[in-house]
Order: sequence, then C-alpha cells, then structure tokens
Amino acid sequence: MSRNKPLAEQVIVITGASSGIGLTTARMAAKRGARVVIAARSGDVLAKVQAEIEGVGGKAVHIVADVGKRQDVRAIADKAIATFGGFDTWVNVAGLTIYGPLSEISDEDHARLLQTNFWGTVFGSLIAVEHLREHGGTLINIGSIASDLAFPFQGMYAASKHAIKGFTDALRMELIQEGAPVSVTLIKPTSIDTPLPERARNYMDREPTLPPPIYRPEVVAEAILHAAVHPQRDIVVGGAGKLLIAAKEFAPGAMDLLAPAIVALQKRSKPPSQPEGALHAPMKAGETIGTQPLYAMRTSAYTRASMHPLATTVGAIGLGLAATAIGLLGSGKPRRSRKQL
Repeated sequence: MSRNKPLAEQVIVITGASSGIGLTTARMAAKRGARVVIAARSGDVLAKVQAEIEGVGGKAVHIVADVGKRQDVRAIADKAIATFGGFDTWVNVAGLTIYGPLSEISDEDHARLLQTNFWGTVFGSLIAVEHLREHGGTLINIGSIASDLAFPFQGMYAASKHAIKGFTDALRMELIQEGAPVSVTLIKPTSIDTPLPERARNYMDREPTLPPPIYRPEVVAEAILHAAVHPQRDIVVGGAGKLLIAAKEFAPGAMDLLAPAIVALQKRSKPPSQPEGALHAPMKAGETIGTQPLYAMRTSAYTRASMHPLATTVGAIGLGLAATAIGLLGSGKPRRSRKQL
C-alpha cells in the first residue's frame, strides 16, 4: 500500500468542522502535528477551536463558509493556500439530515439538504482536486452506510449519500484514467454519536435519534486520518454497518420489511424541541457528541482490521464482528457525560 506524507507534515482541510465528526477530526489531526484548515458556518465556534489548537502549540486557521456555495468552497482553498502554501488532504464532512416521510417534506428543505450534502461534496472535491492534481495528496469524502442502504424517514439523506458514492467512484476512476497523483477515499460510517439528530430538520412528532448500534466520532476520525496517510478506496466504520450492508445485498426484500422497526428506532419518546434544526441557518455548535440515550462504542475491531489488511487475518475481522454483536447486547448501558468546548 502506498503512503502519503506523515500526518505531522500535512496540511488538512476539514469542512463541517464546528461539531461532530469534523470537529473531532480537526482536534485529533492538530494533536498529531498536522496543520488544519477548519471551515463551517459557525464562525464563533471555529474561532474558539482555532484558539484552542493554537493554545497547545498547534497550527490552525478557520474560515466561515457554506459548502453549498461554490464561491465559499473556493475561498476555503484560497485560505489554505494563502496561509500554509497549499494542502495535502481535503476532507468533505459537512452534512445535515431531515427526519420525516418523504411526501411531507417541502421541496425547499429537500433542495437545501442536497445542496449541502451532495453539492457541498461535489464543490469541495472538484476544487480540492484542482490543487491536488499538481501537488499530490488525498481527497476523503464522508458517505455513510446509507450510501448502500436506504432508511425510511431519512430518505433524502440516504439519496444524498447514494449520490456521493456514485460521484466519488466516478471521480476516482477519472483520476486514475488521467494518471493524477490523487487518492480518493469514501468513508461510510454506521450511526455515529454526534449532534446530527439535534441539528436535523424534523417533521416527526417525536425527537429524532440514531438507530443502534452507535459508535463514537473518534472511530470515524481515526479512519479519516489513516486514509490521509495510507490511501484506501473505502472504509466502513463499524462492523455492524458492514453486516447491514451485506444483509441488504443478500436479502433486499427482507430489509424492506424491517421499515416499521427502522422508523421506530429513529424516534425518542419525548416531543421535538428544535424542529427547524440547522438546515437553513447555523445553530448552536461546538459539541462533538450528541444526547442519544444509548451506549456508543469506542472502537470497532472490524474497522481496525479493514484498515490494516496486511497485518491482520480474516479471523480478526470475524472477531470484530463478534465484538460488535456483543456490543449490541450492552446498548442499554448508561451513557457518559458530554464533552463541550
């Protein structure tokens, strides 16, 4: 497997860096010596994160940007070049979701989700590749197991993640065809304990939640930073997610029949508190984890094994899947307190 620069020698651009996976990745990358360019709509949070990183000797710069606007994404690249002379890895993390039946969601809300999730990834990818073609490096897009599966009551989110997979695969093939020195990775997380449900546009009569099993955002961040150094085509985060994808491929009709259970697993017992969410305007950010009541697993043996295929065996992957199954049995454990800025 080929390698890129060591992480401590890289400049990494991260969109969606004001919360969740993006914020976790920015902190982890900076702690390991990378210079980070962080972008999101919440400028006050980004300024605090930059100060936090610089306060412990790291190097960071932030820029307020809406990834649904090409000119804003162009400004992110320009900022990275002006501040650090360029970048080595670009990570498209920014994304939102909508909970509710497809027939009840407004065209405006559907369009906005696609503008952020899909077009934000397209703009980020194409603008990043302009620079990476000349200098080499890595493009990392955050898909989801929803890139391979559909979830009722998150239909347009799943559609956007399907589209991201198709776009990412086609772009990778075109870069290979032209011989460009750019690796392209699609990372597909299972349910991740971030504020995504709290920030969602919610049409349901209950507060949204994540279907189990749930993993900590650090598991995704580790996969992102691994791909920045060790190019890899795809990484599924969470052995449970891999099992769900395999089950869908083996018996798609049976998965369809699980729709009522999947809908129920996305609802909490309490009424919605912030139904508008952050779809059209930024809202409180700065948190890496959400308020989900279920236990979130801190590691995935399957994902670790899949990132180090030469150092592991099929047996190790099997152990990872078994550990995931055991983790599901403990999903009712009390959760830990939230870490905030």
